[in-house]
Amino acid sequence: MQEQKQAGVVVQPAPQPLIFSKRRRVGLYGGTFNPVHNAHLLVADQAGKALCLDQVLFLPDAQPPHVDHKEAIDVKDRVAMLRLAIANNSFFGLELDEVKRGGTSYSYDTVKRMKERHPDVDYYFIIGGDMVDYLPTWYRIDDLVKLVHFVGVRRPGAKNETSYPVTWVDVPQIDFSSTDIRQRVKTGQSIKYMVPSAVEDYIEEHQLYHD
Repeated sequence: MQEQKQAGVVVQPAPQPLIFSKRRRVGLYGGTFNPVHNAHLLVADQAGKALCLDQVLFLPDAQPPHVDHKEAIDVKDRVAMLRLAIANNSFFGLELDEVKRGGTSYSYDTVKRMKERHPDVDYYFIIGGDMVDYLPTWYRIDDLVKLVHFVGVRRPGAKNETSYPVTWVDVPQIDFSSTDIRQRVKTGQSIKYMVPSAVEDYIEEHQLYHD
């Protein structure tokens, strides 16, 4: 700080306010979401709030790199249902990086691009305990753990353990999956209260999962 003299009086410039850069903490919840259901929403909310995240982004894949290939409906329908499911919750958001890129979705490539675009954000990758079991097989996993914090949600039947750094979060268990919902729609059973009502209406309107 440089002093200035005016008419024999020492004048000091006004102190400048200190500016603190606050890093944002954002959750990433990836998946096929075929379709999105209430257990997905519960996990995203519970994990995000437990870790005091600023937001949780749902990250639908274009083509999952799983060994056990999943047949998914058109991505535009999966994204449309996600938009409907999170429309009334400002804590949730939608990240379409993998959808726009197309092809097989590798988490390392996605997170690397997002970190380049948003260097002021710390990302927390939310995955189920069953996916934690498979972390050693993930593409460039040793590089990925340097870019993102993994958050594990324990699942019945999974080992729920790994040598990789994972923060575990306890979430109430809801024992149904997207596979269960697709099967129920196909056989004419009710999915009410398993998916948001807007998603249920979309499935019926577009006659999804009947074949």
